[in-house]
Amino acid sequence: MNGIINIYKEAGFTSFDVVAKMRGILKTRKIGHTGTLDPMATGVLPVCVGAATKAVSFLTDHDKEYVAELLLGVTTDTLDTTGKVLETRPVNCDEAKVRGAVMSFQGVSEQIPPMYSAIKVDGKRLYELARDGREIERKPRIIEIPEMEILSMELPVVRFRVVCSRGTYIRSLCQDIGEKLGCGGCMQSLERIRVGQFGKDTAITLQELERHRDQGTLSQVLLGVDQVFADLPAMTVRQEFLKAADSGNKLKPEMLAEPENFKDEERVRLYRCDGRFYGIYVFRKKERVLKPAAFFLRDD
Repeated sequence: MNGIINIYKEAGFTSFDVVAKMRGILKTRKIGHTGTLDPMATGVLPVCVGAATKAVSFLTDHDKEYVAELLLGVTTDTLDTTGKVLETRPVNCDEAKVRGAVMSFQGVSEQIPPMYSAIKVDGKRLYELARDGREIERKPRIIEIPEMEILSMELPVVRFRVVCSRGTYIRSLCQDIGEKLGCGGCMQSLERIRVGQFGKDTAITLQELERHRDQGTLSQVLLGVDQVFADLPAMTVRQEFLKAADSGNKLKPEMLAEPENFKDEERVRLYRCDGRFYGIYVFRKKERVLKPAAFFLRDD
């Protein structure tokens, strides 16, 4: 079984819980998730199965889209409402000021990751250190928020949609907005509605996955790994060069059915002439070859 299943993670589960449950449902250990969601969060969690686990790093690089609720006037140790309340402050600002503060975070900025996160420092997760009462200095990261939209505002609660780059913490964003307004804030709820091209509308729950297993219809929800790379141009190896391609060798552009002038470092999806997916190849201009960056055929 090789492919990607678009799971809708329900509240109360960690991303690791989802993987553990899927190993039991699918009776296979080769499963990997594509980006951590907090237990309180819900939403899209593409999960790679079998040979598709090689695509995990590609999926985690994709942009993500969330709908979040910010509770102003409350700060907690976890930056969300599941944590210990550290301080409450009055929310003495009108909607126009709140709107300006929220929208000011659109674009490129720096963000300090929260202590309650899965980032590793000296072999330990930050949340493990935080639970021991330790706080260490974290370096700020560059993040990008290309889209931001306020969906509703009933102060002290602000509901907004955000599209962001890898490594963006919505809990930290909520805290930063609250601090900019001078009243503090924390995340009240979070739903991830998209990861790359995987959206909420096609995601299934673990219970639905079990039903597909019992009905023998898993093929309906198991997506081909090449769908991760749908934005890349598709190329096909010519019949006479299949032997070289099947072994994962470097290929010359003229070995393809669609030869063209590739740009240096350009990536393409490569297929056999029978439609089977080889993987992702990158063009090296200096050598004038297409080199496999992620090869999947051997595990099919």
